[in-house]
Amino acid sequence: MKKLVLGFMVWSALSGVAFANANSQTGCGLGTIIISQPNSAVLYALQATTNHSTFTQTFGISSGTMNCRKAKFVLDERVQEFVAANMDALHKEIAIARGETLDTLAELLEVEDTQAFKELLQENYLAIYQNVDVDMASTLDSIQAL
Repeated sequence: MKKLVLGFMVWSALSGVAFANANSQTGCGLGTIIISQPNSAVLYALQATTNHSTFTQTFGISSGTMNCRKAKFVLDERVQEFVAANMDALHKEIAIARGETLDTLAELLEVEDTQAFKELLQENYLAIYQNVDVDMASTLDSIQAL
């Protein structure tokens, strides 16, 4: 049984390179491969749960597989996971330049002047969120460019 599970994980990791972008609501990982077209809240929840419980999101973000796109700006894995898991909250909080999720991002990025950081992100909101299909990697790349 262990060999079967290991074989499936290796196959998934290798085949994940062929897939395009992650779902912006649940991130990337094995769940987005198994449930590729979610059409209900239950399927989105199953996608997210599978991504988290199998630890494939971490692997995918690090390697650029499993429907994940690797950011150009190489960051601590915790930052990438945090942004991937909190895309919606960050989107809203960057627009208003305040919020707990934005505070946590500043802390993870070891920003000293958090208020200036928040204001900079708010001023460049349209540059960060250029289109509706913004993913974790492009968000981090935009933030790094600032």
